[in-house]
Amino acid sequence: MTKVIMPADFPKPRGYANGLLVTGGKTLYVSGQIGWDKDARIVSPDFATQFLQTLDNVIAVVRAAGGGTEHITKLLAFVTDLDAYRAAAPAIGDGWRARMGKYYPAMSLVKVAGLLEPGALVEIEGVAHLPEGT
Repeated sequence: MTKVIMPADFPKPRGYANGLLVTGGKTLYVSGQIGWDKDARIVSPDFATQFLQTLDNVIAVVRAAGGGTEHITKLLAFVTDLDAYRAAAPAIGDGWRARMGKYYPAMSLVKVAGLLEPGALVEIEGVAHLPEGT
């Protein structure tokens, strides 16, 4: 269903795929999710905790549509503080592997001045490609 595309003369990506070729199935677009719980409360002021809750929320939408983490083909993360992201990278990496294994979709990360919800430090939107019949 998906094939990683890696141009031969590109440096090896770290934590993302340069491209994924997707065939068959259905496409799910996941709206921007933030690090809040079922009661719409930001889970923590800690950057890594928010990032991983945000990722969990994206995964929950994909699962609600009948997919799994392996069906996520693209993620776009918006962060309010690049230094906080870099400092949290080891914890984020550990949490990523616990949720996604060694699978990395096509990804981008963008610094923004702020997010809509007060206290939100991270927002992630995504695209998933689900197999037929889901």
